[in-house]
Amino acid sequence: MDTLRIDRWLWCARFYKTRSIAADAVKAGHVKVNGQRVKPAREVKVGDVLVITQGDVEREVTVAGIPVRRGPAPEAATCYVETEASIARRREAAERRAIERELLRAPTPGRPDKRTRRLLRARKAGRDDD
Repeated sequence: MDTLRIDRWLWCARFYKTRSIAADAVKAGHVKVNGQRVKPAREVKVGDVLVITQGDVEREVTVAGIPVRRGPAPEAATCYVETEASIARRREAAERRAIERELLRAPTPGRPDKRTRRLLRARKAGRDDD
């Protein structure tokens, strides 16, 4: 098999949990093949470059193989090669999320009291009233 539908390839390579979710993502324009928006029935082949946007993370991968089935994750990982720039962007996004999570953490342990709730609201609004 030389080619496979993009929605099925994304599902087999475990980028999406179901094939219908993969097809919806392609329809919404979250997946581009060689820089162009495509339809779910578009055939992909080895060497195609895909840009997959999932939430705030954008992955750029090159198709390295056409899977025969949706197998385990290690088998699925052999179907693509992610670019170094994409890996770096994902790492930066993860660090940014960790910092944001730390900033929005409650200033006191346990259930927030009145003062803690006020501080949390102020942080979310962008003020820093300590």
